[in-house]
Amino acid sequence: MADFRPRRSVLYMPSSNARALEKAKTIPCDGLILDLEDAVAPDAKPAAREAACAAVGSGEYGRRELTIRINGSDTEWHADDMAAACAAGPDAIVVPKVDSAAAVRSLVEAMERHGAPDRTTLWAMVETPVAMLHAEEIAAASDRLSVLVMGTNDLAKELYAEHVPGRQPLLAGLGLALLAARATGKAIIDGVYNDVKNLDGFLAECRQGREMGFDGKTLIHPGQVEGANEAFAPSAQAVEDARGILAAWEAGRGSGVVTYNGRMVENLHVESAERVLAIHEAITALEG
Repeated sequence: MADFRPRRSVLYMPSSNARALEKAKTIPCDGLILDLEDAVAPDAKPAAREAACAAVGSGEYGRRELTIRINGSDTEWHADDMAAACAAGPDAIVVPKVDSAAAVRSLVEAMERHGAPDRTTLWAMVETPVAMLHAEEIAAASDRLSVLVMGTNDLAKELYAEHVPGRQPLLAGLGLALLAARATGKAIIDGVYNDVKNLDGFLAECRQGREMGFDGKTLIHPGQVEGANEAFAPSAQAVEDARGILAAWEAGRGSGVVTYNGRMVENLHVESAERVLAIHEAITALEG
């Protein structure tokens, strides 16, 4: 967990909107997706590409993780987007609708061909039934792929599913993607919540995502950042318990049975406690 990077709140920002890019410098999100895809009209895409690359090179976004979402491989803008993003060298290049291991390998080959810096990783958006059914193959296809990003709006569309509280129609797909991420050691970020005025619904979905095991949530409005940051950070009680478990484990080493607050402590509890503290320390460092 030494290299853990918080991704509690990852905010989409349209790169065609200069005011949005400026505002993003002050938003307390963990990461930004500078968008060249859905949020940008076709005739604005070349200018948006230039603006996103300039933002990456500006050095004005502090410790926020900066990524660029390029247009999909089936579009006329993809090749130019990929070349420009590789030259800009963001923390990651986000690619929509990645449906196969072969697609991952092709994208990584393109990144290498265009000279993307080693630190620039690939984030693959998984947002179709095919991607759900092949999620492990996608996640395992390359070490350069670091994050899976759920595209829940497109997944719901392709399933002919309704957007309902609790997301029952999407749970099978969410679960498959989570299993794939954890089996291959990748991070995974939950999809967006569409109704920006429904704070209670948003917070409920954040809690659900956290309980399922997601590392954070993609967001479409700055007003969602605070709620996601809180939901995906260990609570004060969780941090206290983690410290207590580790202290009890150390004090009881060699005694056979170790307990904390009346509960037996085993290796799996120690590993979970270490993860909680690593996340807490990384968040503290990011915000400090």
